Amino acid sequence: MSGTLKLGIPKGSLQDSTIALFKRAGWKINVNGRSYFPDIDDDTIECALCRAQEMSINVENGTLDAGLTGKDWIAENKSEIHVVTDLVYSKVSAKPARWVLAVAYDSPVKKLEDLQGKTISTELVGFTKRYFAERGIDVKVDFSWGATEAKVVSGLADAIVEITETESTIKAHGLRIIHELMQTHTQLIANVDVWKNPAKREKIEQIAQLLKGALLAGKMVGLKMNVPESGIEKIVSLLPSLHAPTVAHLYQSDWLSVETVIDSGTVRDIIPELLKHGAEGIIEYPLNKIV
Repeated sequence: MSGTLKLGIPKGSLQDSTIALFKRAGWKINVNGRSYFPDIDDDTIECALCRAQEMSINVENGTLDAGLTGKDWIAENKSEIHVVTDLVYSKVSAKPARWVLAVAYDSPVKKLEDLQGKTISTELVGFTKRYFAERGIDVKVDFSWGATEAKVVSGLADAIVEITETESTIKAHGLRIIHELMQTHTQLIANVDVWKNPAKREKIEQIAQLLKGALLAGKMVGLKMNVPESGIEKIVSLLPSLHAPTVAHLYQSDWLSVETVIDSGTVRDIIPELLKHGAEGIIEYPLNKIV
């Protein structure tokens, strides 16, 4: 590859989960103290920590070749970049986060139009302004440096536009959600010109493939067990799998070894059924990647 790939790692709330995802994908990233340039065990990649809010700007202007950031910040900055792939993960769950409009619980505001002439506080200023302008609703949008939920409580705003995954913080501040503006998730993005470079594009595609494989594996587990030959048809019928379970004879025995990959959320229900129909020595194990 001609030159190393300059890769942006989101600094802040997504930093730890991103580094953990890369580890499962096969790359070890080490953040040293206050350095903004983490070490990575790949001589073809140079990492740099960058706030998710600024990532798409730095990828667009070529400071970074590629990086991971939210779909929301790409929209906020109106960045012209190439979106390589979606990567749905976060510090809390594997579901997309939501940018929502919230008001005080006892507010008379019920819908967007009720905010005509009112003040909204948010960190997502540009997107929010455009969202209301496109609907012909005149609002004042103030930038929030943090603790956005408190702006309504303190009387500094009539409503907020804030990101949420569980709604717990919004509810804890006595607010209620009246509208969802967008859903967002992490995306791997690349500079438009860099994407045209065959060597760097191949490296970015490698990263995308293995990160997606690690995310898929995080939802699955491997399951291995011994099954009497007489009960194999029933056991196999109980096992969902990517294609079909692997079945092999045990040495000099009428028992079979069965191995499969299944959704981790189904294991607690399937294991009792497998035991009931004769399976023994069931082993559940985590997976790093499914590609």
